[in-house]
Amino acid sequence: MASWFTEFQEWYAVQHPSVKGAVVLGGGVVAGAIGLVAAPVVGAMASAAGLGVAGGSLAGAAASSAGLAALGGGSLAAGGLGMAGGTAVVAAAAGAAGAGATTILSKKVDSEGERTKEDFKRASSERVQEGDIRFEDEV
Repeated sequence: MASWFTEFQEWYAVQHPSVKGAVVLGGGVVAGAIGLVAAPVVGAMASAAGLGVAGGSLAGAAASSAGLAALGGGSLAAGGLGMAGGTAVVAAAAGAAGAGATTILSKKVDSEGERTKEDFKRASSERVQEGDIRFEDEV
């Protein structure tokens, strides 16, 4: 596994910046999709934390709806964006977090790949002189 990952790092280090940008964008899209799916749970947690009119007294779908509406700036009747707005807020926050995490990971993999590639070049350019290698039984 370690050699596969090292090869991947070296491959990734030589890729065009647009490929790296696509990887970061993909990470953000995947995280945003996960946020979209998880929005009802986040809405219920927001309601339980006291956001919204009911202030933690609701349960189930009502709690999810109230929490998402609170995150969306209030209900449609009150001039907010309602549940759809709350879902968009959760998905956008998850997408931004995913893109940020993917950016950090991408930079780390890229720099490690460059370092590994340079280490390999340096090691392959050095010549072994007679007497440089000592075996354990010679010590």
